Amino acid sequence: MRPSRSDAESVLDPPILPMAAEARATLPPAGEPGSLVWQQKLDGYRVVVFVRAGRLYLQSRTGADLTGHFPELQEAAAAVGEDLVLDGELVVLRDGRLDFAALQQRARLTGYRARSAGRSSPAHVVLFDVLEADGRELLGRPYRERWDRLERLFAAGTLAGRWVLVGSTLDRGQALEWMDPAWGRVGSGSRGLWPSPPGRRTGRAGGAGSRSGRGRPRRGWSGR
Repeated sequence: MRPSRSDAESVLDPPILPMAAEARATLPPAGEPGSLVWQQKLDGYRVVVFVRAGRLYLQSRTGADLTGHFPELQEAAAAVGEDLVLDGELVVLRDGRLDFAALQQRARLTGYRARSAGRSSPAHVVLFDVLEADGRELLGRPYRERWDRLERLFAAGTLAGRWVLVGSTLDRGQALEWMDPAWGRVGSGSRGLWPSPPGRRTGRAGGAGSRSGRGRPRRGWSGR
């Protein structure tokens, strides 16, 4: 079931096509200090999260409705307390590590089996963008502003628990460490970074890259 709008000014409805990444063998140059934000790419499903009046609609990258497969996230959405549209990566933890196979299995379960799996292999959403907040679409705003709004949602406790803020750095050297395959084996499950420049959503997915805090929209990239 798609979420009902609790505010006439809410402007985004599913499906929203995420911005796509372009595969690259290496990271781009650092550019001006502070102009790029490097973020971890986790081993999960890309999702767009709609929270309306405490109800969740969980959209996959392809537009499918995943809500019924992850009832624990509906419980988490009920505690958010405001209407939001968020962009992130759906992941499942098992024994303290990200487990993509467990996530795939969870995505096939519904009803009682989904509720049971939600207790034994709970899902989280690692968030990297806010697309709507305060009753306003934010897609046209610079990413620097959207990231600041997302950080404030976590600082205020509006997002917590099953909602996690993505690892982020302004240091390209740190980003290169994240791209080392050995880094992923120490528990994060990440193999790189991915980008989200400012501007309209025109398709995006992928593994490594950066976000630009200013300037014109540009395509993203991924690296392995």
